[in-house]
Amino acid sequence: MQPPAEHVHWLFATGALFLGLLVLAEAIVGREVWCRRKWRAYLWPAVLFGLGVLMWPVMVFFTNSTVHMLAHSAWAQMMMLAGAAELGLVSGKLKSEWWKLCVPAAFAVAGAAFLIHEANPWLYSRSAFVHHVCGWILLIGALFPLGAAFKPRSLLFGTGFAIVFIAAAVALFSSRDVAPVFGHLSPSAGVAHR
Repeated sequence: MQPPAEHVHWLFATGALFLGLLVLAEAIVGREVWCRRKWRAYLWPAVLFGLGVLMWPVMVFFTNSTVHMLAHSAWAQMMMLAGAAELGLVSGKLKSEWWKLCVPAAFAVAGAAFLIHEANPWLYSRSAFVHHVCGWILLIGALFPLGAAFKPRSLLFGTGFAIVFIAAAVALFSSRDVAPVFGHLSPSAGVAHR
């Protein structure tokens, strides 16, 4: 028996919230203070990479169409690439700062995947609404890690980068398979669960 899709969304929302809080803590105290303990520098890139690894079972066991499978595999690949690139930069194995562009690319691909794989309009159901909101949060939010790649000491870009994770997590926590959004539920969506 598979858990409902909303439970999987909530698990990834927990990971995204934790990731956002780590990035926010780093933005508040500054990179120099954050990295006084060497292990802290590896923390959020490792969590991002781990979320990418955990997305593969979701792709295999919880998808019901080719579009969903492609979207989840794109998320998995980009999260792993972004996490690995950041881990490589932190460890000193990667020297070029251009690797910092992997995180905004991951945000852009994830946002596009959210929007492409949701075929229903915004007000079809809460699940459709959440997918549209997350897609636009990530697409627009890609500007923050992009800015942070070029201005790493910017409090605005660092905080904005963290808030994108937190906003996406809040949206995912509101996910339900079949539930109304703003009091509206399409008749073809089915019977509301709660």
